[in-house]
Amino acid sequence: MFRKKYNGRLRVALMLMVAFASFNVIGALTYAGTATAQVISDIRVIGNRRIEPETVTSYLQFNVGSRYDEQKVDESLQALFSTGLFADVFIDLQGRVVVVTVVENPIVSRVAFEGNSDVDDDTLRGEVQLKSRSVFTRSRAQADVQRILDVYRRQGQYAAQVEPKLIKLDNNRVNVVFEITEGHATKVKSINFIGNQAFSDSQLRDIITTSQAGWFDFFKTGAGVYDPDRVTFDRELLRQYYLKNGYADARVISAVADLDSDGSGFFLTYTIEEGPRYTFGNVEIQSSLAEIDPAAYRDQLLTQSGQVFNASLIDKSVEKLTL
Repeated sequence: MFRKKYNGRLRVALMLMVAFASFNVIGALTYAGTATAQVISDIRVIGNRRIEPETVTSYLQFNVGSRYDEQKVDESLQALFSTGLFADVFIDLQGRVVVVTVVENPIVSRVAFEGNSDVDDDTLRGEVQLKSRSVFTRSRAQADVQRILDVYRRQGQYAAQVEPKLIKLDNNRVNVVFEITEGHATKVKSINFIGNQAFSDSQLRDIITTSQAGWFDFFKTGAGVYDPDRVTFDRELLRQYYLKNGYADARVISAVADLDSDGSGFFLTYTIEEGPRYTFGNVEIQSSLAEIDPAAYRDQLLTQSGQVFNASLIDKSVEKLTL
């Protein structure tokens, strides 16, 4: 009986001791966390060569005298990286001193192009953002690669490849060389139409300016070469053709160019919604001016009742009436 009671008291005492110890640990951790929020006594910038320390500290979200805050540190890192001046940045707390270590992006000494014969250097130099004495960044280099590719794609060379190379010089300077593999102009392998019932594929191919690559391409400049601007123009030609042949509601819903897996050519597909074919009903001239006799202008009309709808005849009739 005594032993059980004693054991029970001992168990209660042990539980109280564990609880008290846990409270002390939590209290110690809380105190330690508060202690880490040190008041900054100094800020030092190292690693900079051409950029003044004051420029670096101007982007920091904290100052001497403020408490060290991890969120402010993250915001400071983002602000420094967003300047494009630095390849890398580190912020460390050493005692009460914040040390900001920066790795500066190099300065571009010269920009050159290699492998380009279809596009001259002056044209490419006018497209890229990296210039002599500008700050080099990887994002700018990649953006310039895309700009060069766009130049080639505008002239149908979708197989072109561009790779930027860096030649390191002294004093943290670099030469940037864009190595270009031009490839051949990307041809249109086939032109197809979806939704056309009134006109065959061959009839519609004769309307547009884009043509399929063929044996006789060397007789025609740019024949069979894919050009997105030309495709846009061809969509309008198709719409106008339908409007002239009675299809007032016709729409060219899309023009999709699918590049072959090997990059050798495009498969071009136009999707058309024709709608019904219309004819002109009663054609009349009305005037709100008493001095104008509509009957006197009836012979100026090019549209006739029962005739197949033709949008161009309406436009030409309006032009004749307004002369």
